[in-house]
Amino acid sequence: MNALLAYLDAVGADLRRGDATEHTHRPALKQLLEAVAPAVTVVKEPRRIACGAPDLAVLRRADDLVLGHVEAKDVGLSLDDAVKSEQLRKRYLPALTNLLLTDHLEFRWFVNGEERDRVR
Repeated sequence: MNALLAYLDAVGADLRRGDATEHTHRPALKQLLEAVAPAVTVVKEPRRIACGAPDLAVLRRADDLVLGHVEAKDVGLSLDDAVKSEQLRKRYLPALTNLLLTDHLEFRWFVNGEERDRVR
């Protein structure tokens, strides 16, 4: 729970400064994901893959096997709209078997293109 509170504090501090973008929050998101799943390494801005360039890749620490990807949007951006975008609808959801979509406050998990869970 401390990792989540630290994450929310970091995002809140970034927002209060008034100049944050979706990129600003990625280090805090990386730290959160690695804290809640110590067996993974999160790579920011990984190499482009066939369907595009998701913002983060989640790798199994033991062997660098890609477990999934994260697409991060700016805080407050509608994830409903993001899901309807060409980027997600036509490229990421059909191609990525494990995708986390977030605006840094809401999280939606997709497996094989289907939404499995959401947390806000």
